[in-house]
Amino acid sequence: MRKLLKLMGERLSAGEDLVLVTVVASSGATPRGAGARMLVGRDGRLYGTIGGGAVEYRSEHIAQDVLRERQSRGHAFTLTKDDVQNLGMICGGAVNVFFHFIPGGDGRAVALADDAEARFERGESFWLVSDLARGGELFLADRGSAPEWLRPCLARHPRRVTEGGRDLFAEQINSPGRVYVFGCGHVAQELVPVLSHLGFRCVALDDRPDFADRALFPSAEEVKLIDFERVADFVDISAEDYVCVMTRGHAFDTAVQAQVLRSPAAYIGVIGSRGKIKAVREILRAQGFTDADFERITTPIGLDIKAETPAEIAVSIAAQLIEFRARRAAE
Repeated sequence: MRKLLKLMGERLSAGEDLVLVTVVASSGATPRGAGARMLVGRDGRLYGTIGGGAVEYRSEHIAQDVLRERQSRGHAFTLTKDDVQNLGMICGGAVNVFFHFIPGGDGRAVALADDAEARFERGESFWLVSDLARGGELFLADRGSAPEWLRPCLARHPRRVTEGGRDLFAEQINSPGRVYVFGCGHVAQELVPVLSHLGFRCVALDDRPDFADRALFPSAEEVKLIDFERVADFVDISAEDYVCVMTRGHAFDTAVQAQVLRSPAAYIGVIGSRGKIKAVREILRAQGFTDADFERITTPIGLDIKAETPAEIAVSIAAQLIEFRARRAAE
């Protein structure tokens, strides 16, 4: 969403009319769920996707109609068995799509894009809200300043609320949660760019200056040179954060685990063999940690896809974090 909104602001500032296409509801085995978006201009799709296939293809054509008519509207794709065959789809279900026309030079939309970029820079948690009853008019919201009537809309999962004469679609587009990657070795160097591309905000940490190097992690939000024995002096891990422990040895892994287990981290993953895991747990148990504490740790980290290379291991970890994030969003 960050790239989409930035591009939207740039194109609008240049005077180009745009259509923001948003899936506001879906059911069944549809290609993309609620919250999928794409930006369309006179030359077609500019950025984003609502799943590809015939629905996206038809939506691009509808967006061109909206550009000509200069009028926002919604469209429902009901993908019954016959519709699926007619559309050439392999998925069934229903998709409600909203087409928000934004005229070139729209000052409010440009200001919204600028405000969103500033919030991303500050690492704030916020939502993009579309007022569908008013042509898809956009505004940003956060839990701290949102009025009472809006707060039920501000959930982890995209939500459409139609009550009290309102028709709103809200999607959280930035979360305060970060991924703290302890250890900046080969796996971390593969993992951070993958996670960053997937919308995770990454902080890479190491106690070696040659590894805690911004040049190795250009996509990370931060790169920190720290003391693994004093984690709390450098970072404040919250209940929204993820921790990936992949330092260069047992001793450092043990030290980091002992500290992050005392934090409210949402996810703690540790790289390593089963033999290493057993040895580390014996040390931690001697320090007073229990089986209940160990249940918070995912180790070996990542989904079991028989990964071997650093790049493959990074993919397995990224997949696990995607799965974990999706489960939390559905809660």
